[in-house]
Amino acid sequence: MTSDIKTDRRTAILDAAEAQFARHGYDGVNLRAIAREAGVDVALANYHFGKKQDLFDAVLMRRADVLNGWRLKALTDVLAEASPEAPSVEAIVRAYLGPLLTGPHVAEPGWKHYYALIAYVNNSPEWGGKLMTQFFDPLIRRFIDALRMSLAPVDEKSLFWAYHCFSGALTLTFAQTGRIDQLSRGLCHSDDLDDAYEHVVQFITAGFEALKADR
Repeated sequence: MTSDIKTDRRTAILDAAEAQFARHGYDGVNLRAIAREAGVDVALANYHFGKKQDLFDAVLMRRADVLNGWRLKALTDVLAEASPEAPSVEAIVRAYLGPLLTGPHVAEPGWKHYYALIAYVNNSPEWGGKLMTQFFDPLIRRFIDALRMSLAPVDEKSLFWAYHCFSGALTLTFAQTGRIDQLSRGLCHSDDLDDAYEHVVQFITAGFEALKADR
């Protein structure tokens, strides 16, 4: 029972930190506010996670591990299905995006907070290079390897710029800012990730496949 209580409190701290960091960014949050939202004493937040930077890292890692596991399985399946040939660009893009943008989890408040936080981190000169590299780059490099096979021969510089554009589109999709709602006069909704998924897949697939036309 004691172990369950500790786990529940630790989870409550992570959930509160995730929501606070997503709403206010790293610098706009302190441990006292996080503890207050979690309903625990600030000393307990310090006990479980230490300084704010360590808590921030723990928040990012918690769902990163889940997402990376989902995407690794999707990519492994795609590679196995196509073997001994290279998978199509669209199949690789779907393996990358499907676990992120489809499924019941995308409607959960915690995942919405996490996606907003990832958009913040990926768009930040202070955090983007370091933290995205730490938590996501090993898996992303495997996707880039798959794209390299599918597009071979491909110019390396063009491949990485294409991924850069891909990452930017995904970051804006994660942010769910409501901008497209206004621009489209309600035709599109930034929180409709299922709809976003199909359109982003088509757009990004065409972008990568355009690299073939440059050969």
